[in-house]
Amino acid sequence: MRFLPGLICLLPLLSPLAHAELIDDVNDRGELRIALEANTPPFNFKKDDRLEGFEVDLGQLLASELDVRADFVVTDANDLLTGVETGKYDIAINHLSETPALADRFDFSEPYIHTSGQLLAQKDGPPHSILLVQSLAEEKPKVAPAVSLAIPFQKGNPAFHASLENALQRIKADGRLEALEKKWFEADSRLAPKP
Repeated sequence: MRFLPGLICLLPLLSPLAHAELIDDVNDRGELRIALEANTPPFNFKKDDRLEGFEVDLGQLLASELDVRADFVVTDANDLLTGVETGKYDIAINHLSETPALADRFDFSEPYIHTSGQLLAQKDGPPHSILLVQSLAEEKPKVAPAVSLAIPFQKGNPAFHASLENALQRIKADGRLEALEKKWFEADSRLAPKP
C-alpha cells in the first residue's frame, strides 16, 4: 500500500468532481425549484393567490419535459439570483437577459423568447425587472431594443444544461412555446416576440 499516501493527497482535488450534478438532485427530489418574483404581468404574476403568466406556463412545461413537478418559489430581486447561485433554487424564470456580468456567475439556457424591453423598462416605481433593465442601454432608447430572455442556473452542471436545452427544444419544436406566446402576448403588441 505504498501508493495510499499519494491517493489521499489526490482526494481533495477530486472532490469537486464528486459533487452531484444538478440534474441528479432534481430527479432525486422529483421537482424543479423555479424562482420568480410574480410581479410582472404577463410574464409572471399572482391572480387570486394563484401564479399565472407566460413564464409560469413555461416552467410547468419544462418540469413536465424533465419528468418532475414544478415547484415555484416567489421571491424578491435580492434573493432571486443569489438563491440560484447557492442552490436554494434550481433555475430562475423571471424575464432575465444574459449579460456579461451574469454570464460570469451562471450558465444560461438558449433564449426562450426575443421580445421588446420597453414595457419592463417603463414600469412605475422601482424596476421590477432590474436585471433585464440593466441589460438595456444607459440612456433611454428611442426604440426599445429586442431583448433575449434566458434561464440562469448554477455553473458547472453540463448534464442539467443538456437536459434543460433538450426540454426547451422539444417545447419549441412541437409548437407549444409559440402557443404560449400567442396566449400571453398577443394582446400587447409592445411585448410581441421579435422574429
